[in-house]
Amino acid sequence: MRPTSILGRYLIRQIIFNFLAVLLIILGIIFLFEMVERLRRIAGHPELDIWFAVQLAVARLPKTAEQVFPFVMMIAAMVTFWRLSKTNEFVVMRSAGVSIWGFLTPVCLATFVVGVLNVALVNPVAADLYNLFETLERRMDTKDPTAMLFSNEGLWMREAVDDDKIMILQAKALRPDKDELMLRGVSITELDKKSQPLRQIEAFAGMLDKGFFDLKDVKVFVAGKPVEHYGNMQYETTLDMGKIEDNFVEPEAISFWKLPEVINFYEKSGFAVQRHQMRFWSLVISPLFLVTMVLMAAVFALRPNNRRGGVMFLIVGGIVTGFSVYFLTQVVYAMGNSDNLPVGLAVAAPTVIAGSIAVSLLLHLEDG
Repeated sequence: MRPTSILGRYLIRQIIFNFLAVLLIILGIIFLFEMVERLRRIAGHPELDIWFAVQLAVARLPKTAEQVFPFVMMIAAMVTFWRLSKTNEFVVMRSAGVSIWGFLTPVCLATFVVGVLNVALVNPVAADLYNLFETLERRMDTKDPTAMLFSNEGLWMREAVDDDKIMILQAKALRPDKDELMLRGVSITELDKKSQPLRQIEAFAGMLDKGFFDLKDVKVFVAGKPVEHYGNMQYETTLDMGKIEDNFVEPEAISFWKLPEVINFYEKSGFAVQRHQMRFWSLVISPLFLVTMVLMAAVFALRPNNRRGGVMFLIVGGIVTGFSVYFLTQVVYAMGNSDNLPVGLAVAAPTVIAGSIAVSLLLHLEDG
Protein backbone atom coordinates (compact mmCIF):
# COMPACT_ATOMS: atom_id res chain seq x y z
CA MET A 1 0.00 0.00 0.00
CA ARG A 2 1.33 3.41 -0.97
CA PRO A 3 1.50 5.84 1.97
CA THR A 4 0.09 8.56 -0.32
CA SER A 5 -3.07 6.57 -1.06
CA ILE A 6 -6.36 7.43 0.66
CA LEU A 7 -6.07 4.42 2.96
CA GLY A 8 -2.40 5.14 3.62
CA ARG A 9 -3.11 8.73 4.63
CA TYR A 10 -5.96 7.54 6.85
CA LEU A 11 -3.66 5.14 8.73
CA ILE A 12 -0.98 7.81 9.08
CA ARG A 13 -3.49 10.24 10.59
CA GLN A 14 -4.69 7.58 13.02
CA ILE A 15 -1.22 6.67 14.33
CA ILE A 16 -0.09 10.31 14.63
CA PHE A 17 -3.29 11.40 16.39
CA ASN A 18 -3.10 8.51 18.88
CA PHE A 19 0.62 9.12 19.41
CA LEU A 20 0.07 12.78 20.29
CA ALA A 21 -2.84 11.92 22.57
CA VAL A 22 -0.89 9.24 24.47
CA LEU A 23 2.18 11.48 24.63
CA LEU A 24 0.23 14.36 26.18
CA ILE A 25 -1.34 12.04 28.75
CA ILE A 26 2.01 10.48 29.69
CA LEU A 27 3.72 13.89 29.86
CA GLY A 28 0.96 15.17 32.13
CA ILE A 29 1.37 12.23 34.50
CA ILE A 30 5.17 12.56 34.50
CA PHE A 31 4.91 16.30 35.17
CA LEU A 32 2.65 15.72 38.20
CA PHE A 33 5.11 13.23 39.70
CA GLU A 34 8.04 15.55 38.92
CA MET A 35 6.28 18.46 40.61
CA VAL A 36 5.65 16.39 43.75
CA GLU A 37 9.31 15.34 43.85
CA ARG A 38 10.63 18.87 43.23
CA LEU A 39 8.32 20.37 45.88
CA ARG A 40 9.65 17.79 48.31
CA ARG A 41 13.24 18.71 47.37
CA ILE A 42 12.76 22.47 47.91
CA ALA A 43 10.93 21.99 51.20
CA GLY A 44 14.20 22.46 53.08
CA HIS A 45 15.11 25.58 51.12
CA PRO A 46 12.95 28.51 52.31
CA GLU A 47 14.67 30.84 49.84
CA LEU A 48 13.17 28.90 46.91
CA ASP A 49 9.59 29.33 45.74
CA ILE A 50 7.13 27.20 43.76
CA TRP A 51 8.23 28.81 40.49
CA PHE A 52 11.68 27.31 41.00
CA ALA A 53 10.04 23.89 41.47
CA VAL A 54 8.08 24.38 38.24
CA GLN A 55 11.31 25.23 36.39
CA LEU A 56 12.98 22.11 37.76
CA ALA A 57 10.03 19.91 36.79
CA VAL A 58 9.79 21.32 33.27
CA ALA A 59 13.54 21.11 32.71
CA ARG A 60 13.63 17.49 33.95
CA LEU A 61 10.57 16.46 31.93
CA PRO A 62 12.26 15.85 28.53
CA LYS A 63 14.82 13.39 29.95
CA THR A 64 12.15 11.35 31.72
CA ALA A 65 9.88 11.52 28.66
CA GLU A 66 12.70 10.32 26.43
CA GLN A 67 13.04 7.14 28.47
CA VAL A 68 9.36 6.25 27.94
CA PHE A 69 9.17 7.56 24.36
CA PRO A 70 9.35 4.08 22.73
CA PHE A 71 6.56 2.83 25.00
CA VAL A 72 4.44 5.86 24.12
CA MET A 73 4.76 4.89 20.47
CA MET A 74 4.00 1.25 21.28
CA ILE A 75 0.87 2.18 23.26
CA ALA A 76 -0.26 4.51 20.47
CA ALA A 77 0.20 1.75 17.90
CA MET A 78 -1.66 -0.75 20.08
CA VAL A 79 -4.58 1.67 20.47
CA THR A 80 -4.62 2.34 16.73
CA PHE A 81 -4.53 -1.34 15.74
CA TRP A 82 -7.03 -2.35 18.41
CA ARG A 83 -9.55 0.25 17.25
CA LEU A 84 -9.14 -0.82 13.63
CA SER A 85 -9.69 -4.45 14.64
CA LYS A 86 -12.63 -3.63 16.91
CA THR A 87 -14.45 -1.71 14.15
CA ASN A 88 -13.62 -4.49 11.63
CA GLU A 89 -11.73 -2.02 9.43
CA PHE A 90 -8.73 -4.31 9.54
CA VAL A 91 -10.88 -7.25 8.38
CA VAL A 92 -12.26 -5.18 5.50
CA MET A 93 -8.74 -4.16 4.44
CA ARG A 94 -7.58 -7.77 4.48
CA SER A 95 -10.65 -8.82 2.50
CA ALA A 96 -9.80 -6.18 -0.09
CA GLY A 97 -6.46 -7.91 -0.64
CA VAL A 98 -4.24 -5.69 1.52
CA SER A 99 -1.47 -7.74 3.11
CA ILE A 100 -0.36 -7.12 6.65
CA TRP A 101 2.88 -5.62 5.31
CA GLY A 102 0.97 -3.28 3.03
CA PHE A 103 -1.13 -2.30 6.02
CA LEU A 104 1.92 -1.64 8.21
CA THR A 105 3.96 0.27 5.61
CA PRO A 106 2.28 3.71 6.09
CA VAL A 107 2.24 3.28 9.88
CA CYS A 108 5.93 2.35 10.04
CA LEU A 109 6.85 5.18 7.68
CA ALA A 110 5.01 7.72 9.85
CA THR A 111 6.68 6.28 12.94
CA PHE A 112 10.12 6.53 11.34
CA VAL A 113 9.50 10.19 10.40
CA VAL A 114 8.39 10.93 13.98
CA GLY A 115 11.62 9.34 15.23
CA VAL A 116 13.75 11.41 12.85
CA LEU A 117 11.99 14.63 13.87
CA ASN A 118 12.49 13.73 17.52
CA VAL A 119 16.24 13.31 17.04
CA ALA A 120 16.75 16.29 14.71
CA LEU A 121 14.45 18.88 16.28
CA VAL A 122 13.22 17.82 19.72
CA ASN A 123 16.48 16.39 21.06
CA PRO A 124 18.46 19.70 20.90
CA VAL A 125 15.71 21.44 22.87
CA ALA A 126 15.52 18.56 25.36
CA ALA A 127 19.32 18.62 25.80
CA ASP A 128 19.28 22.35 26.57
CA LEU A 129 16.47 21.86 29.08
CA TYR A 130 18.32 19.03 30.81
CA ASN A 131 21.43 21.21 30.92
CA LEU A 132 19.26 23.88 32.56
CA PHE A 133 18.00 21.27 35.02
CA GLU A 134 21.54 20.40 36.10
CA THR A 135 22.33 24.10 36.51
CA LEU A 136 19.21 24.69 38.62
CA GLU A 137 20.06 21.64 40.75
CA ARG A 138 23.50 23.08 41.40
CA ARG A 139 22.03 26.44 42.34
CA MET A 140 19.77 24.71 44.83
CA ASP A 141 22.59 22.62 46.33
CA THR A 142 25.03 25.55 46.60
CA LYS A 143 22.36 28.13 47.51
CA ASP A 144 24.00 30.38 44.93
CA PRO A 145 21.41 31.95 42.58
CA THR A 146 24.05 32.58 39.92
CA ALA A 147 25.85 29.22 40.11
CA MET A 148 26.65 27.50 36.84
CA LEU A 149 27.97 24.03 36.07
CA PHE A 150 31.40 25.13 37.25
CA SER A 151 32.58 25.03 40.81
CA ASN A 152 35.40 25.74 43.19
CA GLU A 153 36.20 22.03 43.15
CA GLY A 154 38.49 22.80 40.22
CA LEU A 155 38.95 21.59 36.68
CA TRP A 156 41.03 18.93 35.00
CA MET A 157 41.16 18.88 31.20
CA ARG A 158 43.35 17.10 28.70
CA GLU A 159 43.91 18.32 25.14
CA ALA A 160 45.88 16.90 22.23
CA VAL A 161 47.81 19.95 21.04
CA ASP A 162 49.25 18.07 18.04
CA ASP A 163 50.44 14.56 17.16
CA ASP A 164 53.53 14.93 19.38
CA LYS A 165 52.24 16.98 22.30
CA ILE A 166 49.52 16.63 24.94
CA MET A 167 48.45 19.38 27.32
CA ILE A 168 46.99 18.70 30.77
CA LEU A 169 45.29 21.67 32.39
CA GLN A 170 44.48 22.01 36.06
CA ALA A 171 42.70 24.97 37.62
CA LYS A 172 42.00 25.14 41.34
CA ALA A 173 38.93 27.32 40.83
CA LEU A 174 36.98 28.69 37.91
CA ARG A 175 34.08 31.03 37.37
CA PRO A 176 32.14 31.85 34.18
CA ASP A 177 31.69 35.52 33.38
CA LYS A 178 29.31 35.98 30.43
CA ASP A 179 31.15 34.42 27.44
CA GLU A 180 34.49 34.22 29.26
CA LEU A 181 35.89 31.82 31.82
CA MET A 182 38.01 33.04 34.73
CA LEU A 183 40.51 30.58 36.24
CA ARG A 184 42.65 30.72 39.37
CA GLY A 185 45.63 28.57 40.29
CA VAL A 186 46.30 27.44 36.71
CA SER A 187 48.79 24.68 36.00
CA ILE A 188 49.56 23.47 32.45
CA THR A 189 51.72 20.39 31.89
CA GLU A 190 52.98 19.59 28.40
CA LEU A 191 53.82 15.96 27.61
CA ASP A 192 55.30 14.31 24.53
CA LYS A 193 53.75 11.28 22.81
CA LYS A 194 55.63 9.01 25.26
CA SER A 195 54.07 10.88 28.22
CA GLN A 196 57.39 12.47 29.15
CA PRO A 197 57.13 16.04 30.55
CA LEU A 198 58.29 18.84 28.27
CA ARG A 199 57.55 21.89 30.40
CA GLN A 200 55.33 23.10 33.24
CA ILE A 201 53.47 26.41 33.18
CA GLU A 202 51.98 27.83 36.36
CA ALA A 203 49.93 30.99 36.60
CA PHE A 204 48.17 32.75 39.44
CA ALA A 205 45.12 33.46 37.26
CA GLY A 206 43.96 33.18 33.70
CA MET A 207 41.08 33.81 31.35
CA LEU A 208 39.87 31.64 28.48
CA ASP A 209 39.48 33.81 25.41
CA LYS A 210 38.89 32.88 21.78
CA GLY A 211 41.65 30.43 20.89
CA PHE A 212 43.98 31.01 23.83
CA PHE A 213 44.39 31.29 27.60
CA ASP A 214 45.37 34.75 28.80
CA LEU A 215 47.57 33.90 31.80
CA LYS A 216 48.71 36.30 34.54
CA ASP A 217 51.81 36.11 36.80
CA VAL A 218 53.31 33.12 34.96
CA LYS A 219 56.19 30.80 35.82
CA VAL A 220 57.62 28.38 33.21
CA PHE A 221 59.57 25.34 34.35
CA VAL A 222 61.77 23.39 31.89
CA ALA A 223 64.14 20.63 33.00
CA GLY A 224 67.76 21.84 33.12
CA LYS A 225 66.84 25.51 32.66
CA PRO A 226 66.21 28.35 35.12
CA VAL A 227 62.64 29.32 35.92
CA GLU A 228 61.23 31.94 33.57
CA HIS A 229 58.82 34.63 34.86
CA TYR A 230 56.24 36.47 32.77
CA GLY A 231 53.68 39.06 33.75
CA ASN A 232 51.36 37.95 30.94
CA MET A 233 51.38 34.98 28.61
CA GLN A 234 49.02 33.77 25.90
CA TYR A 235 48.74 30.00 25.55
CA GLU A 236 47.03 28.70 22.40
CA THR A 237 44.26 26.13 22.82
CA THR A 238 41.31 24.61 20.99
CA LEU A 239 39.27 24.56 24.19
CA ASP A 240 36.25 26.80 24.46
CA MET A 241 33.41 27.33 26.92
CA GLY A 242 31.29 24.69 25.24
CA LYS A 243 33.91 21.93 25.46
CA ILE A 244 34.72 22.73 29.07
CA GLU A 245 31.04 22.81 29.99
CA ASP A 246 30.55 19.44 28.30
CA ASN A 247 33.10 18.06 30.74
CA PHE A 248 30.61 18.78 33.55
CA VAL A 249 27.39 17.52 32.00
CA GLU A 250 25.87 14.17 31.16
CA PRO A 251 25.80 13.02 27.50
CA GLU A 252 22.01 13.45 27.68
CA ALA A 253 22.55 17.20 28.13
CA ILE A 254 24.51 17.45 24.86
CA SER A 255 22.60 17.99 21.62
CA PHE A 256 22.66 15.29 18.94
CA TRP A 257 24.29 17.74 16.54
CA LYS A 258 27.10 18.58 19.01
CA LEU A 259 27.90 15.02 20.04
CA PRO A 260 30.20 14.18 17.06
CA GLU A 261 32.38 17.21 17.82
CA VAL A 262 32.51 16.34 21.53
CA ILE A 263 33.36 12.69 20.76
CA ASN A 264 36.11 13.72 18.35
CA PHE A 265 37.60 16.12 20.89
CA TYR A 266 37.52 13.53 23.69
CA GLU A 267 39.11 10.86 21.48
CA LYS A 268 41.98 13.15 20.53
CA SER A 269 42.45 14.16 24.16
CA GLY A 270 42.49 10.59 25.47
CA PHE A 271 39.18 10.68 27.38
CA ALA A 272 36.84 7.71 27.57
CA VAL A 273 34.04 8.26 25.04
CA GLN A 274 31.95 5.10 25.41
CA ARG A 275 29.03 6.88 27.06
CA HIS A 276 28.99 9.65 24.45
CA GLN A 277 29.27 7.17 21.59
CA MET A 278 26.50 5.06 23.06
CA ARG A 279 24.35 8.16 23.36
CA PHE A 280 25.03 9.27 19.79
CA TRP A 281 24.43 5.91 18.11
CA SER A 282 21.37 5.18 20.24
CA LEU A 283 19.88 8.44 18.92
CA VAL A 284 20.81 7.48 15.36
CA ILE A 285 19.07 4.11 15.64
CA SER A 286 16.11 5.36 17.70
CA PRO A 287 13.77 5.84 14.68
CA LEU A 288 14.28 2.17 13.79
CA PHE A 289 13.71 1.20 17.41
CA LEU A 290 10.37 3.03 17.32
CA VAL A 291 9.43 1.08 14.19
CA THR A 292 10.33 -2.12 16.03
CA MET A 293 8.00 -1.16 18.88
CA VAL A 294 5.20 -0.63 16.36
CA LEU A 295 5.82 -4.09 14.92
CA MET A 296 5.70 -5.56 18.43
CA ALA A 297 2.39 -3.77 19.01
CA ALA A 298 1.03 -5.21 15.77
CA VAL A 299 1.70 -8.75 17.04
CA PHE A 300 -0.73 -8.23 19.93
CA ALA A 301 -3.24 -5.78 18.52
CA LEU A 302 -3.82 -6.93 14.92
CA ARG A 303 -6.29 -9.66 15.69
CA PRO A 304 -9.40 -10.13 13.53
CA ASN A 305 -11.55 -11.06 16.53
CA ASN A 306 -11.15 -9.19 19.80
CA ARG A 307 -14.00 -10.95 21.58
CA ARG A 308 -11.92 -13.98 22.58
CA GLY A 309 -10.08 -12.34 25.41
CA GLY A 310 -8.40 -10.01 22.93
CA VAL A 311 -8.36 -6.96 25.17
CA MET A 312 -6.77 -8.81 28.07
CA PHE A 313 -4.27 -10.42 25.72
CA LEU A 314 -3.47 -6.99 24.30
CA ILE A 315 -2.91 -5.38 27.72
CA VAL A 316 -0.94 -8.20 29.34
CA GLY A 317 1.10 -8.96 26.22
CA GLY A 318 1.93 -5.32 25.65
CA ILE A 319 2.99 -4.71 29.26
CA VAL A 320 5.17 -7.82 29.40
CA THR A 321 6.75 -7.08 26.02
CA GLY A 322 7.39 -3.45 26.89
CA PHE A 323 9.14 -4.27 30.16
CA SER A 324 11.09 -7.10 28.54
CA VAL A 325 12.39 -4.86 25.77
CA TYR A 326 13.19 -2.10 28.27
CA PHE A 327 15.08 -4.52 30.53
CA LEU A 328 17.03 -5.94 27.58
CA THR A 329 17.89 -2.46 26.35
CA GLN A 330 19.12 -1.27 29.75
CA VAL A 331 21.26 -4.38 30.31
CA VAL A 332 22.88 -4.21 26.89
CA TYR A 333 23.42 -0.44 27.13
CA ALA A 334 25.04 -0.86 30.55
CA MET A 335 27.42 -3.42 29.07
CA GLY A 336 28.21 -1.01 26.24
CA ASN A 337 28.85 1.89 28.63
CA SER A 338 31.21 -0.28 30.68
CA ASP A 339 33.08 -1.27 27.49
CA ASN A 340 32.14 -4.95 27.89
CA LEU A 341 30.44 -4.88 24.47
CA PRO A 342 31.35 -3.01 21.29
CA VAL A 343 29.32 0.17 20.93
CA GLY A 344 27.73 -0.91 17.65
CA LEU A 345 26.61 -4.26 19.03
CA ALA A 346 25.31 -2.76 22.27
CA VAL A 347 23.24 -0.16 20.41
CA ALA A 348 21.91 -2.40 17.63
CA ALA A 349 21.26 -5.61 19.60
CA PRO A 350 17.91 -4.64 21.24
CA THR A 351 16.49 -3.34 17.96
CA VAL A 352 17.68 -6.34 15.96
CA ILE A 353 16.49 -8.92 18.49
CA ALA A 354 13.09 -7.32 19.13
CA GLY A 355 12.61 -6.58 15.43
CA SER A 356 13.46 -10.14 14.40
CA ILE A 357 11.00 -11.60 16.91
CA ALA A 358 8.25 -9.21 15.78
CA VAL A 359 8.78 -9.93 12.07
CA SER A 360 8.79 -13.68 12.71
CA LEU A 361 5.49 -13.53 14.62
CA LEU A 362 3.93 -11.29 11.98
CA LEU A 363 4.97 -13.72 9.23
CA HIS A 364 3.28 -16.47 11.21
CA LEU A 365 0.17 -14.27 11.59
CA GLU A 366 0.14 -13.54 7.84
CA ASP A 367 0.42 -17.23 6.95
CA GLY A 368 -2.26 -18.10 9.50
